[in-house]
Amino acid sequence: MAGHSKWANIQHRKGRQDEKRGKVWTRIIREIMVAARSGGADVSANPRLRLAIDKAKAANMPADNIKRNIDKATGNLEGVTYEEIRYEGYGIGGAAVIVDTMTDNRVRTVAEVRHSFSKYGGNMGTEGSVSFQFKHCGQMILAPGTSEDRVMEVALEAGADDVVADEDGAIEVLTSPGQFESVRNALDAAGLKPEVAEVTFRPENHIELTGDDAVRMQKLLDALEDLDDVQDVFHNAAL
Repeated sequence: MAGHSKWANIQHRKGRQDEKRGKVWTRIIREIMVAARSGGADVSANPRLRLAIDKAKAANMPADNIKRNIDKATGNLEGVTYEEIRYEGYGIGGAAVIVDTMTDNRVRTVAEVRHSFSKYGGNMGTEGSVSFQFKHCGQMILAPGTSEDRVMEVALEAGADDVVADEDGAIEVLTSPGQFESVRNALDAAGLKPEVAEVTFRPENHIELTGDDAVRMQKLLDALEDLDDVQDVFHNAAL
């Protein structure tokens, strides 16, 4: 089954993350702290914390940094308390946008998110205004050239919901959030290493944007992603 092309978007995002390594660390640290505070410091019993630690290791964060921030979150060290807030809105051409934040000052954060939407041609909506257009799921994307038959065999046996062949050769594995970890572990054990492995909001459909509209939409997404309190930006624009 052919899916929407996303390999170029992955490479673009990875490039931006490499350019802003310090900001990536900041986001991962917040994710570690929130995960540890909400689910405890026992990694074996806290899948969200395991995923955050995996992201930290992939970003070459030292183990001492990881442990220190877990200790802060669980009260062993003094630290800042973050809360999670999700904002929804519309970008160029009615494209749907979800913005996940972690903040110690919700007044500052909502003002910055609203300003970015309005400055770059979008509109911030109310809770639930666009989230129905996305599916909350586990997503793993393997590089073009990976054996689709092998991925399908391993992933479906481990409990994946679907395996989708992308039009430029990438292979996308979709799971329920609860099955994400077991499917990823099965792929890793089979020597099938995803380039992307995350629990995400996957758009049910895409809005194609070209020319000036695509440029304007990218500026809006960049502005949102550059905000200090923003963890993730999900959208259904095909640029």
